[in-house]
Amino acid sequence: MSDDTFDARAWLRRIGYDGLREPTLATLRAVISAQTGTIPFENIDVLLGRTPGLDLGSLQRKMIAAGRGGYCFELNALLRAGLLSLGFNVTGLIARVIRGMEIDAAEPAAHMILRVDLPDGPFLADAGFGNQTPTGPLALRADIEQATPHEPMRLIPVGDELALQAKPGAQWQNIYRLSQRPALDVDYKVANWFTATHPASPFVSHLIVARPGADRARQTLFNGRLTTRQPPDRVERRMLEDEASLATVLRDTFGLTVSGEDLTATLAVLDRKGTRGTTQPFFS
Repeated sequence: MSDDTFDARAWLRRIGYDGLREPTLATLRAVISAQTGTIPFENIDVLLGRTPGLDLGSLQRKMIAAGRGGYCFELNALLRAGLLSLGFNVTGLIARVIRGMEIDAAEPAAHMILRVDLPDGPFLADAGFGNQTPTGPLALRADIEQATPHEPMRLIPVGDELALQAKPGAQWQNIYRLSQRPALDVDYKVANWFTATHPASPFVSHLIVARPGADRARQTLFNGRLTTRQPPDRVERRMLEDEASLATVLRDTFGLTVSGEDLTATLAVLDRKGTRGTTQPFFS
C-alpha cells in the first residue's frame, strides 16, 4: 500500500464496518466499537526489537493487509486516518500513563490519543490502551461518570490536565492523564521510539495482547497467560504451555495472523528475559 494514501474501504472491511459514514457521534461510537472489537492491541513487533512504523503505508500493510494488531501509536494513528477519511475533525493528543500510580504522578507523555470535535462537543477517542481501552467515545467534560460498552469511565481535573479513570469493579482506577494541547506527529515519533526501545518499557520484555469482547468481557494475553474477565466478577485464567497453544489463541481468540517464525522468536525472547509465565496485577 502507498505510504501517503489511505485506503478507507480496506480499513472499513478490516474492522467489519458497513454502517453510516456521516461524521456524527453515532458514527464515531460505531466505528470505535468496530475497530476496538476487531483489531487487537499487541506488541509482538516491539518485543522482537522492531520499532513500529507510523506512516500510512506501514500502518496499512501491518494492520489491514497482514491481519496484525498494534499498540497505541499504531492503533490510534490508524483510527485517526480512518476518521479523517470519513470527514471527522480530529486532533492528535498525548497522555501520561498513570495506571497503578497517584493521579498526579510525574510520568512522560507517551500515549497517543485523539480529540474529535463534533457539534455535540469535543470527545476523547482511544483505540489503543490494551485491556483498558475505552470502547466508546468520551465527552471531554470533567466530573461526570460516562458509560461505555464495557466499564464506566470519567475525567478528573488535575491542574491543566484531565485524568481518565475507569471503574472495572468497585473502585475507580487511574488510567492516564491528558493535555488538550495538540500533539505533533514528531511528538509521536519520539514517544514511539522511546516506548519501543527503552529498557524500562514494559513492551520490550513482556508479551501483551488484548481485545474487548461481547457482553462487557475483556480478554488479555500476558506472557503466555490468557485471562478472560466477565463482569461482575467472573475471571478465567489458563497458561498456554507451548507454541501451538499460543498460535491457536492468537488466531481464534484475538483474530491475529502471526507467522510461525515470529511465534518461535517471541517465546525465545520471553525465555531469554525470564518473563514467560510471569504476571502483573493489571493483566491478570
